[in-house]
Amino acid sequence: MTDSPFLTPQTHTSELERPYPSYAYGATNFAPSAISVGPSVETPQSTPRGSTAYNAYPDRDGTSTPNLNNNAPLLVGGERDPSAGLYDPYTANKEQEAYDAAERASRPFYRKPWFWMLAAAVVAAVVVAVVVPVVLVAHKNGKSGGSASEDSSSGGGSGSGGGGGGAGGGKGGNLATSGGDGSTVTMDDGTTFVYHNSFGGFWVSDPANPFNNSAKANSWTPALDEEWTWGSDHISGVNLGGLFVLEPFITPSLFQAYPGSVDEWTLSTQIALANANGSNSQNLTQVMENHYSTFITEQDIAQIAGAGLSWIRMPIPFWAIETWADVGQDTPGGPAVAEPFLAKVCWTYILKVLQWARKYGLRVELDLHTVPGSQNGYNHSGKLGQINWLNGVMGVANAERTLDYIRAITEFISQPEYVDLIPMFGIVNEALLTTIGKDQLSSFYLQAYNTIRGITGIGQGNGPYMVIHDGFTGLAQWANFMPGSDRIALDTHPYFAFDGAANSAPIAAPATGGDGTMLGGPWPLQACNAWGPDQNNSRSNFGVTIAGEFSNGFNDCGLYVRGVGTPPMYSGDCTPFMNSGDWNDTMKGGIMNFALASMDTLEDWFFWTWKIGNDSVTGTVQAPLWSYQLGLENGWIPTDPRKAAGVCASLSGQTAPFVGTFSAWQTGGSGAGTIAPTATTDFAQFPPTTIAGVPAGQVPLLPTYTQTKAPVTLPPPTFTASVTASIGNGWVDASDTAQMNTAVAGCTYPDAWNAIASPVPTAACGSGGVATVPTAVTPAALPPASSSVSAALPPASIPATSVALTSDPAAVPTVSNIVAVPPIVR
Repeated sequence: MTDSPFLTPQTHTSELERPYPSYAYGATNFAPSAISVGPSVETPQSTPRGSTAYNAYPDRDGTSTPNLNNNAPLLVGGERDPSAGLYDPYTANKEQEAYDAAERASRPFYRKPWFWMLAAAVVAAVVVAVVVPVVLVAHKNGKSGGSASEDSSSGGGSGSGGGGGGAGGGKGGNLATSGGDGSTVTMDDGTTFVYHNSFGGFWVSDPANPFNNSAKANSWTPALDEEWTWGSDHISGVNLGGLFVLEPFITPSLFQAYPGSVDEWTLSTQIALANANGSNSQNLTQVMENHYSTFITEQDIAQIAGAGLSWIRMPIPFWAIETWADVGQDTPGGPAVAEPFLAKVCWTYILKVLQWARKYGLRVELDLHTVPGSQNGYNHSGKLGQINWLNGVMGVANAERTLDYIRAITEFISQPEYVDLIPMFGIVNEALLTTIGKDQLSSFYLQAYNTIRGITGIGQGNGPYMVIHDGFTGLAQWANFMPGSDRIALDTHPYFAFDGAANSAPIAAPATGGDGTMLGGPWPLQACNAWGPDQNNSRSNFGVTIAGEFSNGFNDCGLYVRGVGTPPMYSGDCTPFMNSGDWNDTMKGGIMNFALASMDTLEDWFFWTWKIGNDSVTGTVQAPLWSYQLGLENGWIPTDPRKAAGVCASLSGQTAPFVGTFSAWQTGGSGAGTIAPTATTDFAQFPPTTIAGVPAGQVPLLPTYTQTKAPVTLPPPTFTASVTASIGNGWVDASDTAQMNTAVAGCTYPDAWNAIASPVPTAACGSGGVATVPTAVTPAALPPASSSVSAALPPASIPATSVALTSDPAAVPTVSNIVAVPPIVR
């Protein structure tokens, strides 16, 4: 298989593209377009986790074993054995050193020491070539991904320079294959690629225990089975946008193939219609599976680790769990509206990406990007138009469904096999607070919190951080939210592209506040001053705070960035910002410095997004400011994100980084799970007593669902190799036996996605939207989820084995009218 331009280093043609030492901040030998950034990695640099001078791979007990071949980790415990007969000048007979040089010269070549040294070296090289690709990974701290035995044995393997991806032999086949920089990776289909990671990272693929968490993304980031410390360890990550939740600007060719598609709802509908009328031979399942299997591959995940990144944020849709064939009627007595999304199929591919992330040592924030009814009306919520989530007549019912899906995901990712891989769970992406209301959104967050902690228990290691979004009203709005709670993180998405301004200031110009050689115009300094202070204040006043999305989009130029058919706010010609093939070093340097300043000021960040696909007209990426991969390959994204350190200071920007420590309760320590009742007085009831778009006093009349449906369990993966580790059953809490929501028999519902104009019923059908006070979570710590415990059994109604995921057959759905709203953000 041909490697990508990043996997095999390309020929650099400009100063900006070459990773060259004058980029180091404070260097004097600047090239004409050189930029002033943080420390270079061209020479060994001290990092928070030690020097990368010779790739010292930390053992599980905290010590390090030098890896002198700078390639694959050495065999654990691989001390040189003097009995092996290898020449060692420190143990050789000292009398030999007194021999006369002439006498030694007169010996036959096979009696000369250099001959035997050379022979020993050849033998050693053969041994290394055979043995080192099969690397035993010890877990001396007793913490392993899953419940596999700690014992390992050597055996066969494939690949070069540190291991292949095939199953190894040996006793019981219980061994891990691993590799570092330059190693060959064999993928599931048998094709190979060379792994490039110059930062001391290494991958681990254990066929007997696929939940082995020993991999390490880079030298300064803890391995998955090592503790992450908020405040000293920092997120540098990318989003996998457009993979499981489709967006027109990320995969434009897919939308261009089906005219009229503006979101995944209409795309799914158009694909089904085209297949039904014979204009397209592929059905929805075939089209979507082709996308899932090709848009992001294992090579992408390997590239992400090789780029010095440590996390991925993975948006997923609720239809990974299920869809409903009847969500109500658009008109009284009319046909039932079915959700057209491809149900359940993407879950198989989500599991595959999770395994790849584990293999390369990348932590994951799983983000529920879509919820029933749409939480923001944006195209990436599933359906462009109305907000029917906690808003309008169906707002409560849609929120009830969402809680079921949050519960199902929590049950899965809190299993011992996943708790270290997925430390964060974003429960609702970008809920639009200005429409929904602060107390209403807070009420849902509290209910979700009680649901999650009721499953996981309280304290570090028990399930993921619950990540909430700021609702686009600013981080300060959430100061002191639910003090005493257990591990809630606050997410913000800072974008200049969607601030409503023309943003016509140049970026290919000297940077404001710079030294005259640094580029970027006003944008790097603006990022430093606009974003950093708020982030750091939030860390002090709220707790763990991250930037789940940001980009190089200082303006909104790019194909479909604002949606299909929506023109940009940029006041000039967008063409220069869409055709990156025409960018010169000055342009690239300006964008580079904007990216570096953003990374420096945000500290814990995920770039949106890793990849943008080509459009079908030009065959090129037409939104290049949003592609990390493209920038990495072409010189406007740093090859080492640590170069961002110090950029804001060099611009005299606001630099007050959070240097304190989080309160113990904020990170699952002492006091976690002890929320004072007075802290939630204004939003303790769920459903809320008032709902936007519903006349006062009429919330009890709103349509609601009833909990009489058997729970849906997300199935675990299946493996072709013989696996000795537990794979889990998808449901960590055996005591959680409550039923899921479903429509009340005999009740008529308006279309849950198109109900803003529907009248409030004159009488409640079923229980109605009666407000209740949620049951508080008892703050009793459970055993850490990552410890070796027997897998809990799911409720009797939940299948306990992995299953093949297929789409639920349904008729071509009715397409509701699309009510356009300004797509403020992506």
